[in-house]
Amino acid sequence: MNIRRVRFDHPDAVTLNDEVQAEYQLRYGDGGDATVLDTMDFDPPRGAYLIAYDELDRPVATGGWRSQDLNSEGNENGDAELKRMFVIERMRGHGLARRILSVLEEDARAAGRVRMVLETGSKQPEAVALYTSSGYEPCAKFGYYRFHEESLCFAKKL
Repeated sequence: MNIRRVRFDHPDAVTLNDEVQAEYQLRYGDGGDATVLDTMDFDPPRGAYLIAYDELDRPVATGGWRSQDLNSEGNENGDAELKRMFVIERMRGHGLARRILSVLEEDARAAGRVRMVLETGSKQPEAVALYTSSGYEPCAKFGYYRFHEESLCFAKKL
C-alpha cells in the first residue's frame, strides 16, 4: 500500500469524493455532505490530503485534515478537522483507515495543531468504532451539522 499526499482537486481525490458522497446519500437519504470544502483548505501547512493506492496503483482510500481555529461553528484554536475519511468497499477491514488516520494525526501534530476533531454520523458505526478505538472521545458539536440529531462529534489531543 502506498499513501501519497495529493491536492483535494486531484482526479483520484475527486473520484473518491464522489464515491463517499454516494455512500452518504445511501446511508442518510439526502444529497451527501453539504459541508463547504475548498481545495486550499488541505494545502500545507494548514492541511493535508492523502490517498492510499493498492499494488496496481488504484486509489482505494482517502482522508484529509484542515486547520480550524476559534469560529462561529464551534471550533477552537489549534484544531485540525478530519475530513473525507473513506475506504472503498472491497478494501474495508484491512486497516487502511487506521493507517491514514495515524499519518494525518502525525502530520497535523507536526504542523502545530493541538487537537484533531471530526464529525461523523450515527449511521456510520464503522467510523465511530475506528475513532473511539483510536482514542477519540465525544466532544461538543461543531461544524455544518452541529444542530443535526444524527451528527456525532469526537476529539483527540494530539
